[in-house]
Amino acid sequence: MTEKLVAVKGMNDILPASVPRTEKLPDSARWQWFEAAVRKVLACYGYQYILTPIVEPTALFVRGLGEVTDIVEKEMYSFTDSMNGDRLTLRPEGTAGIVRAMIEHNALYNGPLRLWTQGPMFRHERPQKGRYRQFHQLDVEALGFAGPDVDAEMILVARALWRELGLIEGQHVRLEINSLGQPEERRQHREALIRHFEQHAAQLDEDAQRRLHSNPLRILDSKNPAMQALIEAAPRLFDFLGAESLAHFDAVKSTLDAAGLAYRVNPRLVRGMDYYNLTVFEWVTDQLGSQGTVCGGGRYDGLISQLGGKPAPAVGFGLGIERLLLLAQDLNLPMPGTAPDVYAIVPPGTPLAPVMTTLETLRARGLRVVQHAGGLDGPGSMKSQFKKADASGAAWALVFGAEELAVGEVTLKALREGMQGSGDAGAQTRQALAEVARWAALLESQA
Repeated sequence: MTEKLVAVKGMNDILPASVPRTEKLPDSARWQWFEAAVRKVLACYGYQYILTPIVEPTALFVRGLGEVTDIVEKEMYSFTDSMNGDRLTLRPEGTAGIVRAMIEHNALYNGPLRLWTQGPMFRHERPQKGRYRQFHQLDVEALGFAGPDVDAEMILVARALWRELGLIEGQHVRLEINSLGQPEERRQHREALIRHFEQHAAQLDEDAQRRLHSNPLRILDSKNPAMQALIEAAPRLFDFLGAESLAHFDAVKSTLDAAGLAYRVNPRLVRGMDYYNLTVFEWVTDQLGSQGTVCGGGRYDGLISQLGGKPAPAVGFGLGIERLLLLAQDLNLPMPGTAPDVYAIVPPGTPLAPVMTTLETLRARGLRVVQHAGGLDGPGSMKSQFKKADASGAAWALVFGAEELAVGEVTLKALREGMQGSGDAGAQTRQALAEVARWAALLESQA
């Protein structure tokens, strides 16, 4: 027997709800629900869609993310192209690719841009709930804008998305913000950090010792419980910020205050990429265990020049789609139904041409219609067809009997409680009757 092939560990199929699954993963209907919400919200803010390649030069991420980061050191899927020797990497995040595209196409020549994209990213790490080797990310970026107003806008875009999805800020997700200042301020803080950790070198774990002189700021992001007291006692970057950095951060906070958005200033929030400066933020939740960060981002004014472009400011965020959909699923957030409006039942011997013509007309009017499809032995019994109609979730069944079609009629049968009668179901009944009238007119025109 031929060996059955399965997906790569940590890389998952996104399946319809009707397909049994071995893992607790969001079904494809939730993805479509999320994508529709994203398109609606970002259109309201004037963001344009962009697509970039999944594979990029390895140097893009080494230069952009920093050599001493977990992503570059441990997690990237990198390989040498056997055809030409190029060093390539499956993208581990979206920002660097967007910046590369803007530089390559001189896209900021006519002014700043608001952009967004979504798609698969890849990191070789231990798969766990909400954290996979192939994961999907929404990236929202504003390039060429220097003011704190766009920093605040980024955060408010995320809030608008939560509200569109039914998440409640402060209850389901909460906002944490910080400022990383400017490069010179970070340099002074870096020197103070090194002095602090050198004085307690025996308490540093292996990762912290490795990062001590290359990237000490990342030590503050350690989750090692044995180091938390030492980290808490470390010099705070906030104490090194100058007047301009503080004014920028104050302007962001005042905008959020005016918008009625609660937040917590977290002086230990540093984010995982080297390219951030000034404002950084995270939306976090307590609903997903250790995978608490749902969305994070901030300002990265130096990245465009770092990747070879003309210096320009930028700010953005990334959102893990699987993690967010797991949160929505755990909270049982309502979403639009995906069931068809109508299931068409075709008794044996019924001519198919008028059936299919009628259903096409109904679909052209915006109704979701599923036609029962038979096998080699015909359409099957009426009992089996009605069973499938009920399982489809459709509100109505249309039964196309040959005798009815001959006189331009069709049998309409309600498949759900409340679709007939009166009282509490009155609104549904009136809606159903309106649809019946439409169908009758359409069927008459086809007779």
